Amino acid sequence: MTTPTTSSLTERYISATIRSLRPEAQSDVRAELEASIEDAIDARLDQGDSPEDAERAVLTGLGDPGILAAGYADRPLHLIGPRYYLAWWRLLKLLLIIVPVCAVVGVAIAQAVNGASVGEIIGASIAVALSVIVHICFWVTLIFFVLERVGADTGLKWDVDQLPEPMQNGAGRQDAIASLVFLVIGVGAVFWDAFIGFFPTGGEHIPLLNPGLWPWGIAVFFALIVAEALLSVAVYAKRRWTVGAAVINTLLAVGFAVWSLTLLVRGELINPEFLSFVFTDNGVKGDTMQVLTVVTGFCLAAFPVWDIVDGWTKTARASRA
Repeated sequence: MTTPTTSSLTERYISATIRSLRPEAQSDVRAELEASIEDAIDARLDQGDSPEDAERAVLTGLGDPGILAAGYADRPLHLIGPRYYLAWWRLLKLLLIIVPVCAVVGVAIAQAVNGASVGEIIGASIAVALSVIVHICFWVTLIFFVLERVGADTGLKWDVDQLPEPMQNGAGRQDAIASLVFLVIGVGAVFWDAFIGFFPTGGEHIPLLNPGLWPWGIAVFFALIVAEALLSVAVYAKRRWTVGAAVINTLLAVGFAVWSLTLLVRGELINPEFLSFVFTDNGVKGDTMQVLTVVTGFCLAAFPVWDIVDGWTKTARASRA
């Protein structure tokens, strides 16, 4: 039998274990622990241990009473368990890719429309991005924490139909053809705009692009198109993206962004007659025109950024392969 000191130490351990359990379960757990601890201590006493050493060894072997209590209560000792971890991680990554970008673009456009300086736009965008990221991480994790604790069934079950398609390296024949077709469409659109027009006026057509861009401004655009086409052919010839191809792709994208945005800011990209015919003559005010200009600028910047990211992503994918 255990000594008073031993009984006191055991009682402290049992009390620490059962205090977080439901009241109706505490009596049964107490009785089970008392019996198992006493049997274990008696076994050590038979081996020659002192009562104090035997009790400490047995209680140490049982481990943290909080962990033992979680086992009795079938309560997880983690924030997000394996049941929901992948769903939590996939949703979190998806939201972190989409939501902060949309928030930053919206804030940047609003700041630009209000005439904020470049520093103010960058500062506001960074502040919003950090705030959105923190909120996404907190609320998504909180939702899955609640689902974990209440044991809710989300209905998310995996099957073989969810297996992803083999990841392409972006250097196949289809990719090259698609790039060349897109570039040809771009060249064709420029000629169509100049000689036929996209917007019927009932008389002489009014081109969208400023006629003053011909020939040298458009020549720069065509040079970028030709360079992009040659890059697509080179990537297809090597059957993979390389760091050199990604660097050239980045330089071409930056060149297009600088060329188009410079002309837009100077009012030399869009035909003034077109703006007057479509907007000004129809009662569109100056503030709205400013918003349209800002949105156009963001679109002209978004495409090169996407192109740069896509090129480096394919390069990284090719290096891993």
